[in-house]
Amino acid sequence: SLLTEVLEAVVSTQSTGQQATHFKKVSGPSRDDPNVTRYDYLSPCSPGDTGAMEMSWMNINGDDLLEPKVDMNDMLRSLTNCRPTVGQDDLKQHVQFTQDFGQEG
Repeated sequence: SLLTEVLEAVVSTQSTGQQATHFKKVSGPSRDDPNVTRYDYLSPCSPGDTGAMEMSWMNINGDDLLEPKVDMNDMLRSLTNCRPTVGQDDLKQHVQFTQDFGQEG
């Protein structure tokens, strides 16, 4: 289902942050006031990124962590990782039900 795909993508981005060994300072809207920009959030990054600092997410204050946004690549990856929640037999039963009783049942 779509919910499963979205949850997989969200969990995947959270896992990236939990497994990260390096973080860098980034800017983003303040959680207290979205009209104010903070320039001291920390976000997971590659060790070779400019400004990368070696640390664990466990060493970061939760208010200072800027979680990665879920993007199309995360969604596409979740499509390859998730198994269908509805099988072919379920679909056949649904089609047969619709043929027997119509859309409204």
